[in-house]
Amino acid sequence: MNDRNIVDRLIRPEIRALKAYHVPDASGLIKLNAMENPYTLPEPLKDEWLKVLRSVPINRYPDPAASALRARLKVALDVPAGMELLLGNGSDELIQLIAMAVARPGAVVMAPTPTFVMYHMIASFAGMHFVGVPLTDEFALDIDALRDAIGEIQPAVIFLAYPNNPTGNLWDAQAIEAVLAESAGLVVVDEAYHAFAQQSFMDRLGKFDNLLILRTLSKQGLAGLRLGVLAGDPAWLTELDKLRLPYNINSLTQASAEFILQHPDVLDDQAARLRADREVLFGELARLPGVKAWPSAANFILFRTERRPAGEVFAALRERGVLIKNLDATIPGCLRVTVGTPQENAAFLAALRPAL
Repeated sequence: MNDRNIVDRLIRPEIRALKAYHVPDASGLIKLNAMENPYTLPEPLKDEWLKVLRSVPINRYPDPAASALRARLKVALDVPAGMELLLGNGSDELIQLIAMAVARPGAVVMAPTPTFVMYHMIASFAGMHFVGVPLTDEFALDIDALRDAIGEIQPAVIFLAYPNNPTGNLWDAQAIEAVLAESAGLVVVDEAYHAFAQQSFMDRLGKFDNLLILRTLSKQGLAGLRLGVLAGDPAWLTELDKLRLPYNINSLTQASAEFILQHPDVLDDQAARLRADREVLFGELARLPGVKAWPSAANFILFRTERRPAGEVFAALRERGVLIKNLDATIPGCLRVTVGTPQENAAFLAALRPAL
């Protein structure tokens, strides 16, 4: 297109100001940048799964309500009686549905920052203003500042990542309850890393009429299925469901998730292994000169490089075949590493020592 005038005229300025979400090429690298579970299904279970997939009629549209999968998820996630589920193509789609539903003129999306980047991006997609309330120096909720911002701005929706990404910490549960009690808008507690934190607000559904719980199966080893789960009062989900595109959960994802949820011990054992390896990796990082690492309740660890710029350390790691996440632009001096297999963690540490 030779003339950009039509693009500039038709595309909203806040969209033109954005950059597309960038996913770096990890070919040939040890991939520790995306909080993925490094373990696959055991081979015997994988064979059973493939047998299930052979019977899926891919010439037909999937169940639009994913009824069987939702029923199994209610049990697997301990969803309280009377609450309902809405499924999305990853939790990103569900965040977008929430933003679209409340996006009236002047409506605000709020979150403590730094946090999951998609809250801000999706607010822009929906034509909403995003307000970030800075965390403390040690990444705790600044509850006084948050209360002041809620009272002044009256956000339509507040997103609280629990534990937070990219910092990895669990915020004080009483502080979150205070936000729920004082907010006139919707509060979404995003529990993407629940399997590693083992703390949840799921049992508080029904006790706060403005609470929704967001989950995903991506971090537990099913990232390729793209399955997000929103739990809450049917009154909320009925309205959000009106914005969901038809057949958003494909037949292979439905069949796969139903099958794997019949074997919860496999995912539970992998999560337990990653929690144990997280503590080992944190201990190794904490002992390195020139590194400050923060304890994590997720499957990643945030750390700061204090003797060499984070961008240089990131580049040196990549040259040595290890890809992690460079957060220097968001949290100065900081990098984030996903907990991998013991072999991957050892390779990361071996590459990090000379990179520092």
